[in-house]
Amino acid sequence: MSTQKSTRKQFGTVEGSEALRMPADKAEQVVDALNADLAATYVLYHQLKKHHWNVEGAEFRDIHVFLGEAAENAEEFADELAERVQAFGGTPIAGGAALEEASPVQPEDEDVYDVRTSLENDVEMYGDIIEHLREHVDLATNLGDHGSAHLLRENLIEVEEDAHHLEHYLEDDSLVLESATE
Repeated sequence: MSTQKSTRKQFGTVEGSEALRMPADKAEQVVDALNADLAATYVLYHQLKKHHWNVEGAEFRDIHVFLGEAAENAEEFADELAERVQAFGGTPIAGGAALEEASPVQPEDEDVYDVRTSLENDVEMYGDIIEHLREHVDLATNLGDHGSAHLLRENLIEVEEDAHHLEHYLEDDSLVLESATE
C-alpha cells in the first residue's frame, strides 16, 4: 500500500457540474440521495450473494440462478449510481463500513437461514429500497434533474420486477411434497 497521500477531493464535498448545468446546492441533494441508494444497493447485493451461495433444497438450481442474476442487476445499478454521483462532482460512497452505515436498509446477520426466511428477508429489503427509490425519483424531478430521475425510474422497474419474482418463490404452490410429520 502506498504511503504517499494526495487527496484530490474530500468525501462529502460536492462541486456540482457546469457541463450538466447542475449547481452545487442542487447537486449535493441529488448526490446524497444517490449515495444512499448506492449504499442500499450494495447491502442488497451482498445479501443476495449470501443467499445465492447458501441456498439448498429441491428448488436450489432455480433460486440459485435467480439470486445470481438479481445480484448482477444490483451490481450494474450500483455502478450507474456511482457514475452519476461522480458526474455531479460528488464522490461515490465505496468503503464497506461506510456503505453499511449510509444504507437506509440493514442486512441480516451472518447466520444462514432456511430458504423461505432468506427470501422473505430479501423481499423486505427490496420493499424498503423501492420506497426510497420512489422518494428519490420525486426529489430529482423536483430539483429539475430529469436524468437522475430517469435513471432511478428505469432501475426502479427492474428492482420491482426482481422483488415480484421473489414473491413468486414464496407462494405456497410447490412440487415438493410435505413431510409426513407435518
